[in-house]
Amino acid sequence: MYKYKKVRRISSNLIEDANRRYIVSLDNHVELMEALAAFCKDLTVYCGQVRGIGAISEATFRMYDPATKQYVDKTFSEQMEITNLTGNVSQKDKQPFLHVHATCSREDYSCVGGHLLSARINGACELLVEEFGDTFAGREFDEETGLYLYKF
Repeated sequence: MYKYKKVRRISSNLIEDANRRYIVSLDNHVELMEALAAFCKDLTVYCGQVRGIGAISEATFRMYDPATKQYVDKTFSEQMEITNLTGNVSQKDKQPFLHVHATCSREDYSCVGGHLLSARINGACELLVEEFGDTFAGREFDEETGLYLYKF
């Protein structure tokens, strides 16, 4: 599902900081969000950030409508390049909670993007995952917005 390598970062004081960092390569044809969630669970990453690039054959994005408090999903079934993937990892119900957005370029060089619900790798997907040490960031339902927001 994935391969990874831990990356050490030494501060200017020659001390390794408490944040764990990984370079991650997702296997071809896996579902990106499932593989990323499995990685975070397996390595106990519950607070951090994610960045990446890659190639996919399908992606489903979500757009949140604050008036109805509902998501509207749209799937694009075509080969695309992930030109930017960025997001965060927190904890909800003792599981990793991923909040990821992506921008993907199409064959005609136009772009689609938004909140990433799912994507099928078709080529490669290379990620950088950084855990924020022993920091806790949970999720809690907010009645006003209808969203699960940070709980510190």
